Amino acid sequence: MKIGVDGGGTKTELILIDDRGEVIARRLTSGCNPSIAGPEAARITLEEALATLAAHFPVSHTLLCMAGAPAFWRETAEVLTAGELFGEVTALDDSRPVLELATSGRPGLVLHAGTGSFVAAHAPDGTLHYAGGTGWRFGDPGSGYDLGRRAISKALLELQGWQLPTSLSTLLRDHTGHVHVAAITRYFYQHAEPNKQIAALAPALLRLAEEGDHAAHQIVTESVTALLQLAEDVITKLFAGWHRDTLRAGVSGPILTHPAVRPILATRSSLNLRPVEDPPVEGVRRLLLRQ
Repeated sequence: MKIGVDGGGTKTELILIDDRGEVIARRLTSGCNPSIAGPEAARITLEEALATLAAHFPVSHTLLCMAGAPAFWRETAEVLTAGELFGEVTALDDSRPVLELATSGRPGLVLHAGTGSFVAAHAPDGTLHYAGGTGWRFGDPGSGYDLGRRAISKALLELQGWQLPTSLSTLLRDHTGHVHVAAITRYFYQHAEPNKQIAALAPALLRLAEEGDHAAHQIVTESVTALLQLAEDVITKLFAGWHRDTLRAGVSGPILTHPAVRPILATRSSLNLRPVEDPPVEGVRRLLLRQ
């Protein structure tokens, strides 16, 4: 048997597959990104979930596809391998499953945007590359956090009276439960998890954009366009001379596959961007079959 893990900041999904690749057991637990949950809590969450799947079956390989701190997960994989309960344990970053789903191991790239964002690429020479994904403190264009941050920034200027009020002001007041700028900024600065609170604005912002709200649509367009530019930089460096319409390119995550975003991608990108419809854990399963 083999175990595959898709570990993110919000949830961790595990599968147990047989030698034919059939999924015979699943496990869903809390997020285990060490940058969010903390290293010790992340390791405990993972080990407890792994133990549940390995309790009744011999395991030859375990593949960890994890968000946050690659060095931490490589070290964790070495410790788990030494323990001999989960077979040979390998750690990869969380971009690999969606890249596999988008390109099937061939040259190409994938743009992903959820709470965070990144561009991952499989170059013609077989090397793998990762761009962006620097985390909520430093940007992640196109992500839920970036959408929320941009909306808050504009809404606060509106509430200060320097810009005409739009739906963003109402959205921000409803989200925080506060009316005045000082109280709203204090709400975010003093919150224990400001990144999650800021990213939580994204679904409502996308809904407004889909309904035709100009202010929301502009925010979404600016954020997604910045991620597209990052993808263009990757293509320029790795795929010089390739025809854009023949390059395998996918988009994944709840933002880039949202109805409000698809028209933006179609009009602002020269790529034939195809939505990745399977969940990341299916990419983990396919990667496991190669081991």
